[in-house]
Amino acid sequence: MDFDVKEELKKLPKKPGVYIMHNADDAILYVGKAKNLHNRVRSYFKENIGRGPQIDKMVAQIDRFEYIVTDSELEALVLENNLIKENCPKYNTLLKDDKTYPYIKVTLDEEYPRVMMVRRMKKDRAKYFGPFTNGGVKQSIDLINRLYQLKTCNRRLPRDIGKERPCLNYHIGQCSAPCQGYISKEDYAKRVEQAIDFLNGKHKPVINELKEKMQQASERMEFEEAIKYRDLIESVEKISETQKMSDNIGEDKDVIALAVDGNETVVQVFFLRNGKLIGREHFYMTQVEEPMPGKILSSFVKQFYAGTPFIPREIMLAQEIEDMELVEQWLSQKKGARVRFIVPQRGDKEKLVELAARNAQLILSQDRERIKREEGRTIGAVKELEELLGIKPLTRIEAFDISNTSGFANVGSMVVYEKGKPKRSDYRKFRMKTVAGPDDYACMREVLTRRFRHGLDEREEIKREKGDESFGSFTKFPDLLLMDGGRGQVNIALQVLEELDVNIPVCGMVKDDNHRTRGLYFHNVELPIDKNSEGFKLVTRIQDEAHRFAITYHRSLRSKAQVHSVLDEIPGVGPSRRKALMKYFKSIEELRSASAQQLCEVPGITANVAQEIYRFFRKEEA
Repeated sequence: MDFDVKEELKKLPKKPGVYIMHNADDAILYVGKAKNLHNRVRSYFKENIGRGPQIDKMVAQIDRFEYIVTDSELEALVLENNLIKENCPKYNTLLKDDKTYPYIKVTLDEEYPRVMMVRRMKKDRAKYFGPFTNGGVKQSIDLINRLYQLKTCNRRLPRDIGKERPCLNYHIGQCSAPCQGYISKEDYAKRVEQAIDFLNGKHKPVINELKEKMQQASERMEFEEAIKYRDLIESVEKISETQKMSDNIGEDKDVIALAVDGNETVVQVFFLRNGKLIGREHFYMTQVEEPMPGKILSSFVKQFYAGTPFIPREIMLAQEIEDMELVEQWLSQKKGARVRFIVPQRGDKEKLVELAARNAQLILSQDRERIKREEGRTIGAVKELEELLGIKPLTRIEAFDISNTSGFANVGSMVVYEKGKPKRSDYRKFRMKTVAGPDDYACMREVLTRRFRHGLDEREEIKREKGDESFGSFTKFPDLLLMDGGRGQVNIALQVLEELDVNIPVCGMVKDDNHRTRGLYFHNVELPIDKNSEGFKLVTRIQDEAHRFAITYHRSLRSKAQVHSVLDEIPGVGPSRRKALMKYFKSIEELRSASAQQLCEVPGITANVAQEIYRFFRKEEA
């Protein structure tokens, strides 16, 4: 479609909306919002207005633009955010992380509520606590169940009271068995209220009560009971310690600050709930413009709160952001209650923001050192191999390994490293089709033949359909083939490549008497390699990874074969149930140790069949 930029600029309406910049390949370069589309979009095509080199570079690529008119600037802000998240344009400031946080949910919409971990907040009658950013959620839920013995199962109560036996949680003292009517609805409700108080941070009454019970148990010389209370006290105190930092006002608020270094930015967020710090998290931003903290922070706030279900009433910032009043209005609308931004200048709040900023700076400097070390381990190691082998560039390395047990379930693995890092999306597993028995050379020949023939066929197919050799899953060939063995495996690889008319360098690993790599076999010559060098360490990592990947696949096949044969002997387990069990349990050991209740969770397994399976394995152990 012909697009005359000058003519289209004249047609721009003087209304709020979103504009989208495209390049010649129709890729989206940039998404922005405007109070007045006519003025904002035209400003990109004016000369000498000091936009910065990166934006000038973006403007030079614009082939066409489109726009969407909205009723208000607020609607434009929401639409802009959605389009940025969906398309990740190259020239927008982007939030790298896409995390979901765990919440603790109390299901108040049930007659016998449960406490559970969830990843999303819903508009229901439940009560949510969080978000939490560390691994303490499961620990907290486990502690609540030990303290208050609330149910964790999906039984519908009171409908299902007395229909089945109480589960294991009742027998180990972590459930009060409302399913059996062992606790009244009123007493259960009191325990739920106590659990909510605990989640609200009221830990002192719990600790005092537990201390009193521990003392009473000691006086009765029931020392095992006293130890149980002592352990509970320690657990409560440990959780209390993680929420030690607090402010004087028990409100929900987030504290946000950032540190900038060139085009890299770290944003630090402290999460305060009911005045207590329940966690912190850092996020990475990438920007193409000159580092302007207010603008970067504005992009972060819009992208972050568009994706998180919980918005606090107060958000404390290190500096003012663009469109602050408009973003406040949007978040208030999203939350259904007033949300306000604060940029504190003095006092405890200012110290909190400063603390967040110092943490962001610390993470940025630590990451700089980490990246430097990582580059030595990856790019630096690849450069050493390039020098040793005389192959430049050495971007992609593929390594292969074979695994079997006396010829049973011959499998092969292919692992891929790009720029010194594993590219797991390109890993491949092979189950032998033509080789029976323990013949590693024949297996390697089959694996390599299938890998490269598949790649060549895929290239031809793509070429026919698209007219070029775009990359498919197998079409990208390596710059180096790394074989786990020495001369023998190298020769096999060279023969396969010659037969397929593919030209790729092949390098083998020469072992010493202790089966440790002592050098590389390349072009019929053994090249010594410094065992303390990063290049040698990279070769070893690739070798170990190929071996691990092959062994893991082989074990899974052995385990499935074992499960298959054992399940054939159990009454009531036919092909469909056998398949469901094999899919649900990863190994025969996991299936053997499963309880009847766990077996019932497998699709298609009834209570009677679960009991048959459970009894079968218990009889087997007797």
